[in-house]
Amino acid sequence: MSLERSGAAPPPPQAVVGKQYGLTKPISIAGPTESDIQRTLELEKFLVEARLYESKEEAAKREEVLHRIEQIVKDWVKQLTRLRGYMDQLVEDANALIFTFGSYRLGVHGPGAGMDTLCIGPSYVNREEDFFFLLYNILAEMEEVTELQPVPDAHVPVMKFKFDGLSIDLCYASVSLLVVPEDLDISDVSLLYNIDEPTVRSLNGCRDADKILKLVPNVEHFCTTLQCLRFWAKRLGVYSSAIGFLSGVNCALLVARICQLYPNAVPSLLVSRFFRIYTQWQWPNPVLLCSIGEDEHGFNVWDPRRNPGDQTHHMPIITPAYPCKNSSYNVSKSTLRVMREQFQHGNKICEEIELNKASWSALVEPYLFFESYKNCLQVDIVAVDVDDLRAWKGWVNSRLRKLTLMIERDTMEMLQCHPYPQEYIDTIKQCAHSAFFMGLQRKQGKEVQDRQFDIRGTVDEFRHSIGMYNFWKPGMYIFVSHVRRRQLPPYLFRDHGCKQSRQSRVLAQQHAHGVSGTSSGERDLKRENDLGGGLPEKPVAIVTHKEGSASPDILDKCLTVEVVNLDKRKLSAELKPGDASDSSAIKDVSSISSVLEKIVI
Repeated sequence: MSLERSGAAPPPPQAVVGKQYGLTKPISIAGPTESDIQRTLELEKFLVEARLYESKEEAAKREEVLHRIEQIVKDWVKQLTRLRGYMDQLVEDANALIFTFGSYRLGVHGPGAGMDTLCIGPSYVNREEDFFFLLYNILAEMEEVTELQPVPDAHVPVMKFKFDGLSIDLCYASVSLLVVPEDLDISDVSLLYNIDEPTVRSLNGCRDADKILKLVPNVEHFCTTLQCLRFWAKRLGVYSSAIGFLSGVNCALLVARICQLYPNAVPSLLVSRFFRIYTQWQWPNPVLLCSIGEDEHGFNVWDPRRNPGDQTHHMPIITPAYPCKNSSYNVSKSTLRVMREQFQHGNKICEEIELNKASWSALVEPYLFFESYKNCLQVDIVAVDVDDLRAWKGWVNSRLRKLTLMIERDTMEMLQCHPYPQEYIDTIKQCAHSAFFMGLQRKQGKEVQDRQFDIRGTVDEFRHSIGMYNFWKPGMYIFVSHVRRRQLPPYLFRDHGCKQSRQSRVLAQQHAHGVSGTSSGERDLKRENDLGGGLPEKPVAIVTHKEGSASPDILDKCLTVEVVNLDKRKLSAELKPGDASDSSAIKDVSSISSVLEKIVI
């Protein structure tokens, strides 16, 4: 594999005085001060100490894995060419290439990080049968390959697996060529001729990454700045495109634009200006690195003047390669609000760093999610084993964003949601388990202070949308419940290091020792009313299942469905092992949650 395709960043170009990067003139072309240089040295030292860079041995292993995967796809294409009866010369010339994109291509991957890869093959090798069936079977037979999971219906169809322990996302693009040359120029727009939208999206991961590197004045400064801000986004809980926050490409584009506006700045100043600029940015004005290309091959480009759907985007961050698209279409009003708050917080910390009142570690202090919200939605996802959970969790997680949008819609944006990307696992459960949380709070304003929000129908609608999963298996369940801060499950503190409040500690101790919920300590806690009586204490489990195909014995080991009514009497709907073949037990759980109020805020 060539250096260009593997992901090794090219030598950094030097900024040229007077040259314009991007669509507008730079804000400043000033060079760094001695203080800027010193702070940059401190920043680089901090990033190294945070172990954000991999060792030479790890880098060599990545290159080896890429070479092995490329050889596998080359052999696969030759085999297909031979089986389809093509002439010997075409069989000999048959070829496939592996390109990288994402953090590895941009040079900002860390130790143990996965790699985004793209296989480009000839026109007669298709994605549906050849890639997701034949290549899948080849990989499934290899000892080096584990956790193989095809995702053909994703926005960008992908095959996920681990190769020698290294996580790989492999996409496929069939281009209009009988023979794929070794020196293929992926930036050539003619590659987009006569291909479908999923193939364009697959190709543009690489095309966008390469173009970003060409549009920044100094690649080395860009990479250091991006490394810092990706770390910040993950630690502050705003790094997850699936639920409406930033993705890797979003971060890269936002940082690249700051590099264009300050072409001679060093990373410490670029980080500071990142927060200053995006704290003041007037969304939905788009972030653009270059002009949006003309419609050359009939694909839609981002244009809110022509496309009504583009007018609904809240935080447009536009990709540079044709066809230019909004890379942040998943952002909702709620998640944009959260990101604005974090931009403001980051700006404040950077101001303190410039005044020598704070260090770089203050910028990435983890966000205390459970201390920030008194009320949460808890989404528990369970399956029979880790393989089933991986697929089921991926489906549910990709749709959590829709729950945020539904709540915004049904409460007229008066109830604000904060989906948190961190996954939590209860290690004591005997089945595969995963949980996600969403913070809830009323919108600031006198007109909503005394208002209650009934989102029972909203959660039901979400539950039904989850139930449309085509690959559902017995044992796959989802539980949605409203929990107060003091009702948070003990495993958050036991297994995940979350800070536990005094109230939560009392309940956790009662739970561990089997103490009744009517103890004096709990009665004292119940007298507390976090939202002026507007939030009844009643966690409710909502079960997604298919009639006659439930697995109650798994549920019995995993979760007890608890419903607390308005009188605070606890009803327990437990499925007994003897109910394994009786679907009516599942119906009973559903009936309990339908009789009582589910989630009223």
